[in-house]
Amino acid sequence: MELSLSTCFVVVNDPDEALAFYRDTLGLEVRNDVANDGSRWITVGAPSQPSVNIVLTNYLDGSPADREAVAGLVAKGALNGVNFTTANVDETFERVRAAGAEIIQEPTDQFWGVRDFAIRDPSGNMVRIDQPPTE
Repeated sequence: MELSLSTCFVVVNDPDEALAFYRDTLGLEVRNDVANDGSRWITVGAPSQPSVNIVLTNYLDGSPADREAVAGLVAKGALNGVNFTTANVDETFERVRAAGAEIIQEPTDQFWGVRDFAIRDPSGNMVRIDQPPTE
């Protein structure tokens, strides 16, 4: 059996803020934007990976208490967001910093071999961007 990643979901508080961040700050393309009964699903992705989608959504399934608990975790940044790879992590860092992204960690050489940095999206989700080691 061979599996490929198709879609992942990132819970956001404000879909419009999330859209601006992932589209304008990170440069992802918008593939779909669907609203239904107060919830919204915005599908974005890297142009270089047309088969991999990230769905930004304010939809939380469950009881009101469940939704409140998840919203609290998102606001605290306790849930991991997504990780991206770039060819030049320092150049990418300068671009997202200039766009006003909240910086968690500046570019750092990690012991596992990548150079990466971390930022938060407007909902508090951590986004990491790395540059793989060169051979």
